[in-house]
Amino acid sequence: IFHPNIDELSGSVCLDVINQTWSPMFDLLNIFESFMPQLLRYPNPTDPLNGEAASLLMRDAAAYEGKVKEYVLRYASKKASALKSGKHDSNGSDGDSSISCDDDDDISSLSSYGGDDHVMAAGEMSS
Repeated sequence: IFHPNIDELSGSVCLDVINQTWSPMFDLLNIFESFMPQLLRYPNPTDPLNGEAASLLMRDAAAYEGKVKEYVLRYASKKASALKSGKHDSNGSDGDSSISCDDDDDISSLSSYGGDDHVMAAGEMSS
């Protein structure tokens, strides 16, 4: 994931409740339903694990948003999953880099995450 507070190589997450203020009152449900969605919606580029993502977000929010979408298409889409498992996509291609309708659905589903309120993809900035 391309995000200022997540190390791309290790997957480490810079989340205060995990790293410093953990207590038994927090369970995994709290982490995955509350804390992680908040982190993904509102990245903190002033305390980064991924300096490149933080720098890009602070310098050019539109370019950052584009890179996040690129990562979604490359690593978190149905097509990427099929390529990783060695399957061909439904149109018979062997996984070229073209974007299919399924890829667009994957990105648009990110914006609907979280119910009624508008939720942005990992770090997507509003204008």
